[in-house]
Amino acid sequence: MSEKYKECSFIIHSLQCANKGCERICVIALNIKTNKQIDLLPQVTIKQYPDYIPEQIRKDYEEANLILDRSPKAAATLLRRCLQGMIHDFWGIKEKNLNAEITRLKDKVTPMQWKAIDGLRQIGNIGAHMEKDVNLMIDIEPDEAQKLLKLIEMLLEKWYIARHDEEALLTEIIGIAESKEEQRK
Repeated sequence: MSEKYKECSFIIHSLQCANKGCERICVIALNIKTNKQIDLLPQVTIKQYPDYIPEQIRKDYEEANLILDRSPKAAATLLRRCLQGMIHDFWGIKEKNLNAEITRLKDKVTPMQWKAIDGLRQIGNIGAHMEKDVNLMIDIEPDEAQKLLKLIEMLLEKWYIARHDEEALLTEIIGIAESKEEQRK
């Protein structure tokens, strides 16, 4: 085999979870030259959000989605960061820390949404801040991180997409009304 092809060689690994309840199969390609790993299965499908949602929020969401199964704690931390960016951008709330920002958000969302948002902060803090006892290990399970991801998706829909769709509809109706008024003249 020529040197040219060795540079592009991959080793393919397939693994199956030994847990009887899971038995999920993972397929990984390892580039021999760069030692970079590419996950082939399971494929992650990431929702694509429109450009009117700030790029950094979208990037944090996408990165959290990509690492969710491999590192739920890191994903939760990224989702916490995503939430903070959304509070800064959408609500214009900027305080000394996320806890203070969420406190100011309390009268702007439903009580249940507020509790879930504060819950995301608390869970995300597990990865963002070391416990006082360094030996205390609190893990976040992939299904728990998945629920945090779904909360961010819900908030993106309720805050950004609903506002955008509402503004577009209202603008169209105002335009139609103005057009009809012009026809009356």
